Amino acid sequence: MDTAQLVERGSSIADRLTTTQAAPPSWLVLGAAAVALLLVTYRPLWRLTRNVVTIAHEGGHALVALLTGRRLNSITLHSDTSGLTVSSGKPYGFGMVLTALAGYPAPPLIGLGFAALLGANRITLMLWIAIAALAAMLIMVRNVYGVLSVFLTGALVFGVSWFGSDTLQAGFAYLATWLLLFAGSRPVLELQRTRSRLRDGTTDADQLARLTRLPGLLWVLVFGAIALAALVIGAGLLLSATAGICLPIPQGGACPAT
Repeated sequence: MDTAQLVERGSSIADRLTTTQAAPPSWLVLGAAAVALLLVTYRPLWRLTRNVVTIAHEGGHALVALLTGRRLNSITLHSDTSGLTVSSGKPYGFGMVLTALAGYPAPPLIGLGFAALLGANRITLMLWIAIAALAAMLIMVRNVYGVLSVFLTGALVFGVSWFGSDTLQAGFAYLATWLLLFAGSRPVLELQRTRSRLRDGTTDADQLARLTRLPGLLWVLVFGAIALAALVIGAGLLLSATAGICLPIPQGGACPAT
């Protein structure tokens, strides 16, 4: 690709960031949902895709730490799909509570935000927001595996957005969004199993219990409720009439004719 083609491609993407794209066909939306569900429920695949969830989880901790005035020191991501975000500031108080709270809700809430963009047919904007977020996170990652994980994920999103056809971009965007929505609940279940087995008090829920004097199980339930709500609302956005699927209307209205 020569310089002129690069400029033309860049101009095309800049235009697409400010405009809407055509709604994808319903088979693509449903197919992406089926693949995402398989990636979350089939254990060998989940072992791989959980890395993406960990990136979102630690990104949630990092973003809220910055928003609450804490100093972000480092992010590490490990090959066993665990991660750690370290920030400096008061070890108690509202900011610390929000920072500890942010991890598990981050993947489904990011998925919900992406679903809102896709529901508005902002496919290119959704992909480039993801690229920007990954690039910002990469600056704070402090271990080799973490750098590779975030860089390769960002490179994949960039490659699809820069070189992919409209159909490929739409399929990838819907797959990533469904994945984050479906993947919101499984880590919460794994969290409770870990708490029951280890009882070492190191999980986010246990940290919140110490900070708030509320039971750790209550925080697990909060994580689960947020994940479920995001999935229900996000699914409604993704399966909207823009994808050729009409959802039931509680007030008794009729679906538009097709």
